[in-house]
Amino acid sequence: MAGTKASVEALKHLDPLSSLSDMRLQEFADLCIIESVSRNLDPFRLRSIAGQSVYLVRGELALANSQGIPEVIVGGSVEARYPLGKRHVFISAKAVTDVQLIRIDDDLLDVMLTWDQLTAQEQVGAARPSAERASCGANWGVMSGLFGINNLRFGAFSQLPPAHIDELLRRFERIQAKKGEVIIREGAEGDYYYLVESGRCQVERMVGGVNMMLAELKSGDTFGEEALVSKAKRNATVTMKTDGALLRLSKQDFNALLREPLLRGINMEQAKQKVLGGAEWIDLRYMSEYQYDKLPGAVNIPLSEIRNAFGALDIIKEYIVYCQSGRRSSAAAFLLAQRGYHVYLLEGGLWGGDRLP
Repeated sequence: MAGTKASVEALKHLDPLSSLSDMRLQEFADLCIIESVSRNLDPFRLRSIAGQSVYLVRGELALANSQGIPEVIVGGSVEARYPLGKRHVFISAKAVTDVQLIRIDDDLLDVMLTWDQLTAQEQVGAARPSAERASCGANWGVMSGLFGINNLRFGAFSQLPPAHIDELLRRFERIQAKKGEVIIREGAEGDYYYLVESGRCQVERMVGGVNMMLAELKSGDTFGEEALVSKAKRNATVTMKTDGALLRLSKQDFNALLREPLLRGINMEQAKQKVLGGAEWIDLRYMSEYQYDKLPGAVNIPLSEIRNAFGALDIIKEYIVYCQSGRRSSAAAFLLAQRGYHVYLLEGGLWGGDRLP
């Protein structure tokens, strides 16, 4: 029953997908597989349509309602533009001819439609005089990296309360940055959270009197969150490697719209229950701290190395992060949550509650 990937042209004829941009449709096309079903078979006997929008793109399919009266849907017709079973409920189905179907996860479709509608509103607002609109100024239409399907499904934005989405888009400010410009400096106070819209940045830290390059950031990457979450000084310097554009969010807006929704704190008793259920401890301290009073079963990933763990940690598993006070673990929890990990923060750290026996 497996088939080939769907084409953008095919998706353009389906509602409500037809309202999406070509760029967004291409992302969907990369995920959608055309499912082929032979004549006289029930396409939904083994796999129902629950939680999905299923479209008939070719062939004829008979759908029977609760009275047993069949209706034949023909691929390419007006009726076939809509998901099967959404407008008219059916209790059984049979392929009159060989048929081809496209299945799309309902939750994914809803996420994409929500973000596309909100970003479209912002684009309309951006065309108005500044006195009549919010001062975002960001070109959301080209943010394919930041607002790509994977980021919206598994990243920071996937975990935002719906009520925060529109306000978040309005609060971002777009700024131009030149090659060589220092955006944040190690040791300074944290004031903004940044998203790279275009261009590249390099991250450096002073170690033993020598500048060490830690990472290179590209479109869709974020930085500046650690100082805001942990309420500490900037721990690295970020400099533009090329000309580019950045989106920034003030500390106040960051705390209200991103930090609070993403950080999930639990106490030691709740953490114990999570661990019994299969969650894993991550100790964010240095090895010299970790080796003396680590929690049973904890793995040591110092905060300075947490970005290197992205991709190595199990995206399905639950993690509980901790340190001495909660400062370092707060930063790590946010960084992990941004990338879709199921992470909890031990409130107050090891200083904040009863230790495990």
